[in-house]
Amino acid sequence: MTERVPSESDASAHDLLPVVLARDLADLDANQRWLVEPLWARAGVGILGGAPKCHKSWIGLDLALSVASDTPCLGRFDVRDPGPVLLYLAEDAPAVVKQRLAGLCAPRHIDLGSLPIHVVTAPSLRLDLPHDQRRLHKTLAAIRPRLLVLDPFVRLHRIDENSAAEVSAVLAFLREVQRAHDTSVLVVHHSRKNAASSAGQGLRGSGDFHAWTDSALYVRRRRGELVVTVEHRAAAAPEPFLVDLVTTEDPSGPAHLTARGAETDDGVAPAVTLAPDLHRRILADLAAATGPLSREALRAALRVRNDTLGVALRQLESSSSVERTPRGWRLHDHSLPTP
Repeated sequence: MTERVPSESDASAHDLLPVVLARDLADLDANQRWLVEPLWARAGVGILGGAPKCHKSWIGLDLALSVASDTPCLGRFDVRDPGPVLLYLAEDAPAVVKQRLAGLCAPRHIDLGSLPIHVVTAPSLRLDLPHDQRRLHKTLAAIRPRLLVLDPFVRLHRIDENSAAEVSAVLAFLREVQRAHDTSVLVVHHSRKNAASSAGQGLRGSGDFHAWTDSALYVRRRRGELVVTVEHRAAAAPEPFLVDLVTTEDPSGPAHLTARGAETDDGVAPAVTLAPDLHRRILADLAAATGPLSREALRAALRVRNDTLGVALRQLESSSSVERTPRGWRLHDHSLPTP
């Protein structure tokens, strides 16, 4: 006997869960898939994990600054859904946060004062307390950020991190936050001491952390180098890459991050280098076009990896050979067509 589906005549409308046929579900829009491609999914929750002193907070700030300024994350990865960001850095004084952000702005020639970066200055934020949960919901509703960064998880609760029940309750609240406000949520979390891996299984506490993530960045040291590994629930991950913290001779001066190469078997990642032929091909395609070309159109015509094309475009942009417009890429006004 076929089971009958309850109708509104059987119960009041508010007693029924909202249900639609599978065919009526919204289609995935490829253009709205990423917050930062290919590091973080749009409106995705996840962990930025690693051992202490691996510059996790720096990477979180770089990603946040990139989203707020629509500039490449780590100098390499394009932002696809720019907008305001909200930060809560529990272990850093506000002056330190400002100094770090200003240092990250310097090589991009950006004025920090012009960016929609909002910093929570409350002395504490406990995600397991209903009062603080309500305050966070109201703050997100007012700011409507593309990205919420919470750093670090250990300062955001009073629960037992080894208790799956207690951890899952906090993570469920953050998933609720993501869905209610259509925002990405990045939580900085530590890996275990002497963990065999800095990937998800190496995170401190309950295994629910790894299961919860839509996107995750894991940082580890290998032979003195910082290696970043990326994971996604619903997309292919890029190759691991290295990150350098570039500082000045003055310890109090600005510092910024750069990404380079894919990790090799011996742990040495070469700097990203591109054949001049790719530059010439890009310029030739733009010269032959009747208008600006999108990155997707260039990638299809040139048959190259997305991150390789991104590096080439930024190199040409820095040399004033090409420029990005709302409609796509084109030759710079003073550039001559290149055969």
